[in-house]
Amino acid sequence: MSAVNPPSDQPAQPGETPPGVTPASEAASSAAQPGEARSSAIMAAGTLVSRVLGFGKTWMLGAALGLGSTVNDTFINANNLPNLIFLLVAGGVFNAVLVPQIIKASKAPDRGADYISRLLTLAVLVLLSLTLLVTLFAPAVIELTTQGYSPQQKALAVAFAFWCLPQIFFYGLYALLTQVLNANGAFGPAMWAPILNNVVAIAGLGMFIWIFGANVANPHSLDNWGASQTFFVAGFSTIGVVSQTAILLIPVLRLKLGLRPRFGWRGVGLGHAARLSMWTLLTAAVGQLAFLYVMRIATIPGAERLRLQDAGDPAAAMLPGNAVLEVASQLYLLPHSIIALSLATVLFNRMTHASQEGNRVALREALSQGLRTMAVATVFGALALFALAGPLGMFFSGGLRTDGVMLAQTLTILALSTPFMSANFMMSRVFYANEDARTPFYIQLVLALVNVVAAFFIQFLPFDQIIFAIAVLYTGGNILSVIVSAIFLRRLLGHLDGPRIVNSYIRMGYAALGSAVAGVGALWLMGSYSPVGFAWSSRPAALVTIVVVGPVMLAAYLLLLKLFKVTELRDLLRPLLGRLGRGSGAASASPASATSGAAATASAGSAAVERPTPERATVSSDTGLIPRISGEFDSASFRAGPAPQPDEYDGATYLPEEDMPGSARRSAVRGEIPLPGRRTYQGTPGQNPHFPSRRRRKK
Repeated sequence: MSAVNPPSDQPAQPGETPPGVTPASEAASSAAQPGEARSSAIMAAGTLVSRVLGFGKTWMLGAALGLGSTVNDTFINANNLPNLIFLLVAGGVFNAVLVPQIIKASKAPDRGADYISRLLTLAVLVLLSLTLLVTLFAPAVIELTTQGYSPQQKALAVAFAFWCLPQIFFYGLYALLTQVLNANGAFGPAMWAPILNNVVAIAGLGMFIWIFGANVANPHSLDNWGASQTFFVAGFSTIGVVSQTAILLIPVLRLKLGLRPRFGWRGVGLGHAARLSMWTLLTAAVGQLAFLYVMRIATIPGAERLRLQDAGDPAAAMLPGNAVLEVASQLYLLPHSIIALSLATVLFNRMTHASQEGNRVALREALSQGLRTMAVATVFGALALFALAGPLGMFFSGGLRTDGVMLAQTLTILALSTPFMSANFMMSRVFYANEDARTPFYIQLVLALVNVVAAFFIQFLPFDQIIFAIAVLYTGGNILSVIVSAIFLRRLLGHLDGPRIVNSYIRMGYAALGSAVAGVGALWLMGSYSPVGFAWSSRPAALVTIVVVGPVMLAAYLLLLKLFKVTELRDLLRPLLGRLGRGSGAASASPASATSGAAATASAGSAAVERPTPERATVSSDTGLIPRISGEFDSASFRAGPAPQPDEYDGATYLPEEDMPGSARRSAVRGEIPLPGRRTYQGTPGQNPHFPSRRRRKK
């Protein structure tokens, strides 16, 4: 998104708002808003469809295997491993190193065909090697990531792992193909590809239920489990991931880039990019290592449940395992993934330009607007999940009330920290907009140490309290992350616009409490507070309860927001209304956007245009500080963000020098288009002397 800046002898000083906003800059700011609105709405819509189908898959898995079953616990642990290993070993490299290189290469005259071919060839070879190595050592991987498994359960976990671990390769390839499409302006395919993944997995689970029966009618255990059952559960899970990746090949081929296997990687420049992104890579690695250890502790109750069942102890029925934690985590992440993630991605552009202008006020305004706007959704989401935990637990229980109760208890612990998780994600955008990857590492290190130390002591708790204690740990971690991030941000921004944010949160809190009271009354009428009530009678009854009570709570919340004059509701709804053609982009300027417009103007009364310094491509804008609650692959991490708005300079799209110390420093930059690879080479694409060519070999 381009900013309109009159020339000025002196750059805006940090903490100062440049004087006056010209009519031209106001128009530019207003014109930029519809683009942001469309981007946010498209992302939210795609995420919503994917999440709905994802919950359909979760419901089918509970129906097929049972939520509180040993088989389900074992499968979820094995199915989470590919994503966790990919993110631990290669995820940070892909997001922080390869993705920026692809984006930069696509700006070259040949659209980066030669360079991207070499990059994809290298990535495919690395992914294949990693996948084959990890799959070959699947028994050792299971041994390291579980605790207390019996030989029979360990054997099933290894069988699941052999089917699931090949997903590592396809996760990496999906991430690369997504960014090739994004760099060429094709944002739709990667947004909808995960839907195919969910459809395939649902089809496999549907066939499983049709052939082997649902868990309620025909309980599935280690004793009656076979290879064909493993195929329909784990095999179709992997086939879904393969389909998600394969469907992206169609739009990639339509780009007609002429991609093909190309070898010779000297001068590619990945080493330089990796050094610039070292703190980002360390942040991702520390977070994933801590999460892997916590997940190892979460496998303890499932193993103990199996021993209690073999002993005929009825206490086994009330022992939650990691499947309960997984489903509760998916529900708890819903408000963040639909609203906060989309909004943060859009506002990141504004934060980046404010940081490049050296305007601390505009950066603080963007953060304040993001925190207040997303809270409209996350505060309500937290109270709604808390109030509806019972019906939600029963709906996803697989048909057993005891499993529904355990899920509801876990969800109530996680739900109330939803606003903190989203707030922390928004706050982390400020650091990356300021090209500061070191501070997020320190914050992640603090959270990782807390998680590891706490998880170590949690393993000594009674078995029936371990999953609940881990949920408490996640909730405390989300709150702690906001506190630690706020301490660092105060040093950067001076203050965080605290009074205005707190005032908005208090009014939203009052509205949410009123909504919760209305929900409690509706739930009481639906029998949610009686063990023999309508809401607990069956999964369809639980769904009816959710469908009836949810709108009641939402209507009460919206009414109270209006009574309490929460203007952030308008800012949240504007992207959706604009997408439906009911909103006016020109009228979308908010106080924060007006300040952002002011930040783009260095003096009043001048209409000259100055090229802004663009974002440095070697800084990842996708790495978050959220402790990864769910091990399920979240394709949103690698999916299209808002369509990039190129900065124009002398008729050519501009990219910063790869070896620039930092665009936020407003360094003088040349106007040519630097190609990736050796920074000294600016010649004909495909003729880099560091890349051996077939023509040269023939000579």
